[in-house]
Amino acid sequence: MATFAAVDIGYNSVRLKIARLLGGRLHTILEDRSVTGLGALVFRDGFLWPDAIAETVKVLRRFHRAVQQEAVESVRVVATSALRDARNSRAFAEWVRSATGWRVEIISGLEEARLIHLGLISGMRLTASPVLMLDLGGGSCELTISSKGRIRETVSLPLGAVRLTNEFLRHDPPRKPELRRLRGFIQREIGRVEDRMVRLKPGAVIATSGTAESLAAVAKGLEKGKRKQVVVTSRVQVRRIAKLLARRPVDERKKLAGVGPRRAEIIVAGAEVYAELLDRYHLPGFRYSPLGLRDGILAQMISDHGTRSVKRIESERWDSIRAAVDHYRVDMDHALKVRESAMSLFSSLKSVHRLPPEYQEWLSAAAMLYEVGDYVNRNGRHRHTYYIISHSEILGYTPQQRRIIAGIARYLGKSRPMAGDGPMKVLPPADRVCVRKAALLLRLARAINLGRGNAVRKQRLHMRASGVEIALHPGPRASVDLELWALEKEKTYFREVFGRELSAAAV
Repeated sequence: MATFAAVDIGYNSVRLKIARLLGGRLHTILEDRSVTGLGALVFRDGFLWPDAIAETVKVLRRFHRAVQQEAVESVRVVATSALRDARNSRAFAEWVRSATGWRVEIISGLEEARLIHLGLISGMRLTASPVLMLDLGGGSCELTISSKGRIRETVSLPLGAVRLTNEFLRHDPPRKPELRRLRGFIQREIGRVEDRMVRLKPGAVIATSGTAESLAAVAKGLEKGKRKQVVVTSRVQVRRIAKLLARRPVDERKKLAGVGPRRAEIIVAGAEVYAELLDRYHLPGFRYSPLGLRDGILAQMISDHGTRSVKRIESERWDSIRAAVDHYRVDMDHALKVRESAMSLFSSLKSVHRLPPEYQEWLSAAAMLYEVGDYVNRNGRHRHTYYIISHSEILGYTPQQRRIIAGIARYLGKSRPMAGDGPMKVLPPADRVCVRKAALLLRLARAINLGRGNAVRKQRLHMRASGVEIALHPGPRASVDLELWALEKEKTYFREVFGRELSAAAV
């Protein structure tokens, strides 16, 4: 029984979820949450406050003990808006690593939205389509349009409840000029993406995180005593609640059902975002879901673990890769041919390369993307390729996985992967060895398709006592001399990496 843990380090709070895989489904065995206010001063000063860092690390130590007690097999620690914005995020990550041994992964707003989407579609049945998924945290607001389980549009806006409170609301209760400035900022940010959101005509809204939970609870409290309790918090209710909250001091807001003492300090700003979104996009209301980022992280983990196939994750990755191919004007037909050859080599040479199974996907992605550097300049294109892949929003891959894919695609020119190279130094030692092998497989795949004229009809690989032979079958009236010449150039490197002889021939 595999057990997984997801840790979400947010702008205002830190959350833990531990789940066990039973019968192909995840079952939650522990959840924990603590408000630490990690990002409270980031928007104003640009730094994480030392006291908030200390408190957050203290909470993470507690989570670490819980993870050990539950014999968790794999842990993923994700940080969002606070660490994206903070100048001292690296120091914080090192402190966490020193205290717990965990590596903190700082994800982009778009990757955060993708994981939230994955958590929702993995844990609930959606009947309406398209659906707007809305997650308003302490530092940012993620909006995702989902249709039939696939992302159609996603954006991340700087509309977090803590961020807005600290920037605009100085008095308690807030004064009218403060509210006008707050609403003006919210309107501007929401207006920037209005066309992208409205044109897809979402029929329903699913909201996650603490602000949505509190607004739904307040709405339920106001409806108390009525015959029917509705699941959806309406647009009219949200606007009414936003006005009510803005008029009350924090002590009175704390007394409202579902609004805790810490939430009461920031809920005015959060309510204003919800009210403006529903009004501006002409949406009837929202339905709250307790699912979210942690559930998406867990779903991604079990897919990467190989315990079951999650087709949604695979399709998201493939859609993102194809979008990058289109954006950087890569020859799609050629990329698909190189990918096909690379996958064939990976399967046929398993006894030689002995790469972990996940490297098949990393090699596949590298084969599709290895020419993106040409978009910048053919001079130094391999270096450009590495930079683009490692820094682009290729959804579904962690930063470390993108660096691995970039490393595989980087070494297709004259240079070879060396331990002291920048792209290799950022990888763990085991991955340096694997990237070297995978890069060679990609070099062979490119060599087989070097002429771009579909000269090679098919390839076959034969294991000989003396080494490995690649047999190329030419197409009608085609010559594979160029491809054979390219394979000949890889013989020495093949012997160096795999300790075997390589030969190639036309048949």
